[in-house]
Amino acid sequence: QVTLVMSGGGLVQPGGSLRVSCAASGRTITSSPMGWFRQAPGKEREFVARITWSGPAAYYTEYADSVKGRFTISRDNARNTVYLQMNSLKPEDTAVYYCATGSPRQPTIPSEYTYWGQGTQVTVSS
Repeated sequence: QVTLVMSGGGLVQPGGSLRVSCAASGRTITSSPMGWFRQAPGKEREFVARITWSGPAAYYTEYADSVKGRFTISRDNARNTVYLQMNSLKPEDTAVYYCATGSPRQPTIPSEYTYWGQGTQVTVSS
C-alpha cells in the first residue's frame, strides 16, 4: 500500500512558476514509475509528465507536448518525493493536478495507475 500526499499549487499569474510535491509513504518509490496528470473543469484527466527508473541512478522522463520545455519532473529518493516544477505558466494550465504510481503498462493513461495523490489546485490567472 502506498500513500501519496501532495503539496504546493495555488494561484499564480501568467508567466509565473509553481512547484508541486508528491511525498510517498508506505513503500520506497525509488524504482517506481511516477506520473503527473491534470484535470480541468469539464475535461478528462490528462497526462502531463512521467519519470521511470531506467537503470542505476538513471531515469527516463516524458512530457506532454503542451508542457514540454516549461515543466520539469524530478525526484528526491532520499525524501521519497517527486516534484513537478512548472514555469511559464499559462491560463490553460489551470487544473487540479495529481501524482500517481503503480505498474502502468501504458504510462500515459490514467487508468493504468493504482495509487493517487489527493490532488491540488493550480490556477493561472491575472
